[in-house]
Amino acid sequence: MKAQISFFFLLFSLFTFGQVPHCGFDFTSYLVVKAHEEGKTENIPDLKITLVNEKGEVVINENNKYSWKFGNQALIFSKNYIISKQNEAVKWFFPYAGDTYLLSVTNTFPAEDFYIKIEDNKAIYKTQTLQLQAFNMYILCSSENERQARTFGPRSNNPIEVVMEKNN
Repeated sequence: MKAQISFFFLLFSLFTFGQVPHCGFDFTSYLVVKAHEEGKTENIPDLKITLVNEKGEVVINENNKYSWKFGNQALIFSKNYIISKQNEAVKWFFPYAGDTYLLSVTNTFPAEDFYIKIEDNKAIYKTQTLQLQAFNMYILCSSENERQARTFGPRSNNPIEVVMEKNN
């Protein structure tokens, strides 16, 4: 009986202490876009930013292949939003991104295979298409983030800066 209790205690201890704490964003990264006019820093509101392939076709997230969110839907960026209450300092949902556009993707997302298409529904700015790079991804959890920083250096975890041109 003593041996069984000892064995159970050992098994329980291994299970309990063998659990590695995980980041709440394990296996998730973000693509972050800051679109502004030349010489200005303010993000342009109300743009439509879509993930497209090399043919310019909208990418569908079939069976959550590219993102854990929005299964079987087009991958469209959304605005980061303020979560603070009135009379509080400004707090953003994704604090490191500030006033930008966001898209949640998996850590294994093959960024180099895709482009972002930026459209202005008000037709003030020209439509632009830009190819993505792996260093464009914000890897959120520390071990992946450290690996990315070693690979890409200071370019990692910075928004994709897009200077929008006005239509004539």
